[in-house]
Amino acid sequence: MRFLRASERVMERWATTVRCSLLPTKTRPGEVVAILLRQCDDNALIIGRQHIVASNAFVIELPPDIHRQLSDNPTPVAPVLVHQVCRHAAEQGYTFAGPVAVDLRPAPVDTPARFRVHSRISPARGRL
Repeated sequence: MRFLRASERVMERWATTVRCSLLPTKTRPGEVVAILLRQCDDNALIIGRQHIVASNAFVIELPPDIHRQLSDNPTPVAPVLVHQVCRHAAEQGYTFAGPVAVDLRPAPVDTPARFRVHSRISPARGRL
């Protein structure tokens, strides 16, 4: 049990570091994660009494310079964001229609120096 707590603390510190490096200086730390979690909450579909399906496919459009910095970073950011979404879903009792995916893309050049998040419910491939 002690190992799990220690590894979770390490993961939290690592996630916080990644979140801070993900955001431009004008953005508060953790804002991207908060928006991802809000997307889950806002787009959740109630299927039955105890069956709530949340968004599982996210696209984050970042300013090109920040996207370039994250692409050059040897530590991938998307798995940390996926972990945060899965953790939130478990706490809220949400299920997903397919695997959770976070795709980081450069925003068009003419957009302001902020980021945008798009989400949708995407079923798993190969299911009938």
